[in-house]
Amino acid sequence: MNETTHESPPAGTRRKKYLGDIGAVHRGMELDGPKLAAYLEGAVKGFRGPIAIQQFDGGQSNPTYLLRTAGDTYVLRRRPPGVLLESAHQVHREFRVMRALFEAGFPVPEPLVMCFDEDVIGSQFYLMRFVAGRIFCDCQMPDLSVDERAVLFDSVNATLARLHMLQPAKLGLEDFGRPGSYFARQIARWSRQYAGSRTRDVPEMERLMEWLPTAVPSDDGRVGVLHGDFSFHNLLIDPRTGTVAAVIDWELSTLGHPLGDLSYHLMEWYRPEGVDVLRGTLRGADLRALGIPDLDTYVRRYAERTGIDIDGLPAFYRAFNLFRTAAILQGVASRAMAGNAASSNAVQMGELVPRLAVAAWEEAQQAGAA
Repeated sequence: MNETTHESPPAGTRRKKYLGDIGAVHRGMELDGPKLAAYLEGAVKGFRGPIAIQQFDGGQSNPTYLLRTAGDTYVLRRRPPGVLLESAHQVHREFRVMRALFEAGFPVPEPLVMCFDEDVIGSQFYLMRFVAGRIFCDCQMPDLSVDERAVLFDSVNATLARLHMLQPAKLGLEDFGRPGSYFARQIARWSRQYAGSRTRDVPEMERLMEWLPTAVPSDDGRVGVLHGDFSFHNLLIDPRTGTVAAVIDWELSTLGHPLGDLSYHLMEWYRPEGVDVLRGTLRGADLRALGIPDLDTYVRRYAERTGIDIDGLPAFYRAFNLFRTAAILQGVASRAMAGNAASSNAVQMGELVPRLAVAAWEEAQQAGAA
């Protein structure tokens, strides 16, 4: 995560960890600075050690570090140490998609080098340039003006639409994922991931894993590059213009139907209260007073930009994304119990799994699940 500032908590509240906080390297996540500097001096043009190393508290899956030298600032993303699920933490995929997007002019940090040699720091990693910007944790953005929120939300909408209009083959990414059946494949993937990281019984997750595969809507066959976790916490906002400076954290990127990204991003509007203490929700908020478009208006603007015909957001998609989020957070909790989670609040993230599962099952029941 490549930001220079983060949100402050509301006045009068107790300080807590926020996505994007930078501090000391977590125990068990240390890097050999001299050895890393020696490698990067030979691999990255203009890189000169020594380096000062700090760690971002975000980067739930892949530990993320800020590297400062006398001449420049960089960000390093690595696979976490320890025993990992086979299909997770593939940092080389992040590097590949970011390289393709950067060369196409899409706003991502410039990826500099991918290192497969685990002897350097103990796991695979890649280095990218630092991008100055701000991450918003609270989707209501309480310290912005009405006009600033309107500009920011429109820029985010335009950025997502721009991503989905790119053609994978022209980016050299035609083999970056399997085309077709995106939601069916995602349901199968996250069901496997959840089963492999389960630490408690959550009956609603079991029901969802049975029902979701039977309820996948048909689609128009569109295929695009999907970010996989497109939300405000993965967007760097230029503090001068209030627009998107860069999209970060591409670990979950793949090929699939644009509705995968859009319906997940729209979770900011339908996320139930209390299931994300950092990011909050727009559900129940006075959007007009905030200067934030309602969900239907936001979807219409995206549809105008992409030409994709979208009619609202059926309950299936809401159930799917809440289920998927629960499965992701279960993986975070499992890694925390194993001692190799990247974030200091990983255990608390796991406490959200049952609440997300209940919310997802309620959406599924609206879609006809019994």
